[in-house]
Amino acid sequence: MKKIKQFLVKIFIDNPVVGKIDRYIIRQFLGTYFVSLALIISIAVVFDFNENLDNFMAKNAPWKAIIFDYYFSFIPFYSNLFSQLFVFLAVILFTTKLADRSEIIAMMSTGMSFKRLLRPYIISAIIIGGLSFYLGAFVIPKGNVTRIKFESKYKSKKHIITGASNVQLQVDSGVIAYIESYDLRTRTGYHFCLDKIEGKKVVSHLTATSIEYDTLSETRYHWIIRDYKIRDMKGMREKITTGSKMDSIIKIEPNDLTVAKGQQETLTTPVLKEYIDNQRKRGFSNIQPFEIEYHKRFAAPFAAIIMAIMGASLSAEKRKGGMGMALGIGIALCAAYIMLQTVSSSFALNAGASPIVAVWIPNVVFSFIAVYLYRKAPK
Repeated sequence: MKKIKQFLVKIFIDNPVVGKIDRYIIRQFLGTYFVSLALIISIAVVFDFNENLDNFMAKNAPWKAIIFDYYFSFIPFYSNLFSQLFVFLAVILFTTKLADRSEIIAMMSTGMSFKRLLRPYIISAIIIGGLSFYLGAFVIPKGNVTRIKFESKYKSKKHIITGASNVQLQVDSGVIAYIESYDLRTRTGYHFCLDKIEGKKVVSHLTATSIEYDTLSETRYHWIIRDYKIRDMKGMREKITTGSKMDSIIKIEPNDLTVAKGQQETLTTPVLKEYIDNQRKRGFSNIQPFEIEYHKRFAAPFAAIIMAIMGASLSAEKRKGGMGMALGIGIALCAAYIMLQTVSSSFALNAGASPIVAVWIPNVVFSFIAVYLYRKAPK
């Protein structure tokens, strides 16, 4: 027992995981990150407000809605969207100052390796990455609902999707539904057809003039079928049933029939995963934006760690020109990361590339760059 106690003292007290220098760097890191984030987002808000002021005034947008419904969601959304890039720039800013004041030289002259110096950077990046993941997975999607509603009402000039046509999907194993036209405003579909297939044979065929989603029902997937006709086929026999109205449970929801722009941004991660799984089972081919959004929420926290290592490796050396060179290279790398992210996502959307591969390609490429910069960093 005494030996175990001595071992724990040696690990956590004599050689603590987070020492004074670590706490100092973490404070510098997080402080610079949040200050730079606040400054840049404030500038973005001013530019956005100036650009959209005419639309707000023309459509009589209330100030309460502008502030609370739009900008209270705008700020966290864009802060989280570019969080990893703010990490990169923040690391370059404060690490260059440490190098200029010869603080890094003093740390390494005590025997601290550059690998050990990276520990507080990685801890800070993990904190920011964890916060970014939580906000992006559970908090920001709820705010995006009000933001997108505000944009469609007071800002956007584009046509709002109010329906769909010629929708065919698999609602259950061996059950195929078809709707010729669907009105999202009234939750009503017209010329509805439902086929049940066993093996390679259709055993039941239902047609109806209209089908309406029951918004008042406490049961999920509750539809009201009107003017229907059912043909049940068993061998050579056929049974026909008709009626004017029938309540039925069909595993379709109105949102499954139409896809609005930015809809994937309004779903929390568990709901987004469920939506992707359901649409994949139903044979939908337009789920690439949802898959990209899902994988981005996991890739972004890792990108923060990669950017922190890159930034520290790039700016740890004391230079005569100060932070100018490091900041210039950092901005160029940020632009390259955004461009690579955009191009890879476009391949997933338009060229059939795997969404998970497209999302993780920028992280993989910049991981190699981070390793190269780390090896070139002063030891």
